[in-house]
Amino acid sequence: MNPVVHFELPYKDGSRAAKFYATVFGWKTTELGPEMNNYILATTAETDAIPGKPAGAIDGGMFPIKPDWPDQNPSIVIGVTDIKEAMAKINENGGEVLGEPMEIPGTGLYVSFRDSEGNRVSLMQPKM
Repeated sequence: MNPVVHFELPYKDGSRAAKFYATVFGWKTTELGPEMNNYILATTAETDAIPGKPAGAIDGGMFPIKPDWPDQNPSIVIGVTDIKEAMAKINENGGEVLGEPMEIPGTGLYVSFRDSEGNRVSLMQPKM
């Protein structure tokens, strides 16, 4: 298999987007400047969180489109230890949580949000 090893999110204001992810999730962001088309690198982990996974590999999934759900576009899911705390940080830093967390049986709590740039992203608090 060829693993997913990178993600990209569009932004309207690069500094605001970098600050949002650094403040809410502790990511390290590096703004590369005009010589690199103002691309921003996002480092999300020092090491892989799941033992036995190849370095840098992430899993994904697919969902059916539901006409009454917002922002059904490609997105990422960010793992957190406390979903309520992350939701509060999102709301405090220019994001918007979309509803309440739902239990995914055997997996954990899940909720989507819009970041400071209007992208739909999701949170997962894994079941312990």
